[in-house]
This record gives sequence, structure tokens and C-alpha cells, in this order.
Amino acid sequence: MSVGHALLGLLESGPRHGYDLKRSYDERFGRGRELHYGQVYSTLARLLKNGLVEVRSEPGDGPDRKRYAITEAGVTDVAGWLAHAEKPEPYLQSTLYTKVVLALLTGRDAADLLDIQRAEHLRLMRELTRRKTGGDLADHLICDHALFHLEADLRWLELTAARLDQLAAQVRPPSTQEI
Repeated sequence: MSVGHALLGLLESGPRHGYDLKRSYDERFGRGRELHYGQVYSTLARLLKNGLVEVRSEPGDGPDRKRYAITEAGVTDVAGWLAHAEKPEPYLQSTLYTKVVLALLTGRDAADLLDIQRAEHLRLMRELTRRKTGGDLADHLICDHALFHLEADLRWLELTAARLDQLAAQVRPPSTQEI
């Protein structure tokens, strides 16, 4: 996700301090991956440099507190980002596939690797399901997204386990197949 675009989108409702932006981001999108303050302020500095936000100082007796406001260019940028479809990630070079092939090439038990991975997927699915039970709609939606991906991975694990002998025959060099 583009942190810059998320911050710009949050600024469309009105000017905010960096602290407020971080808190809003963490509440809405951070769920388990909160932003660091340094990332918020470095992103705001980049947006300021690119003319997508402006700084509005607040008068007062204390230290200068900057409020950031989105510019017209920022509004246009967010609108364009929202209207642009995200590229689907087909995972054609997945780490898991690489591990299965390397296990076969090195004579290790690829079925054990798949079993261990299946157990880890199921553990995470149980954790996400528990999180959904006590969560709000945002938790439900984000957990459902992750669960659907994990379910697809599980289907792939099952299919690969059923085809391990065929895959081994294709990936092993001829000299090791004849032994």
C-alpha cells in the first residue's frame, strides 16, 4: 500500500498534525503494522516537496506545531491513485515453490516441507478467525482478504503434494533419476 496516498486521503477530511495522521492511519490501516513516526514525517516531507501537501502553522505560546493540508495537486493525485487498478500479484516466483523444488533437488523430503507449511497456514487461519470474532467490520474485511489468500495457498499445497512424484521426475537431473 502507498503510505503517501493513504496520508493524502486522510488529509482530504481536513488539515491535521503528523501525530493525528499517524493515529488515524494506525486505526484504519495499521492493524498489526503501525507506522513509525519517522515514516510519517519523512512521507509528509516528500509530499510537501512534491507540492501535494502544504504546512499551516498554528499560532500559540508553545512550540510551533505544523498542520498539514492537502493541496489541489494532492487531491488530484489521490483521485488518480484510487481510480487506477492495482496489479494482481500472481506469485509466479513464490518462495514456497522454490523450497519444494530445492527439497526435491537436494534429496530432502518435500512432503514434510509441505506438511510443515500446511500446519503454519492453518495456525494463521485460526488466529485470523479469532481476530475476526472480536473485531469490527474493518477487521472482518482485512482478515477475510488474508484468509482467502491462505485458502488458495492451502489448495496449492494439496495439489503440489499430490503431484510431488511428477514434479520430482521433472526437476531432478537425469543422473539422479536413474539411480
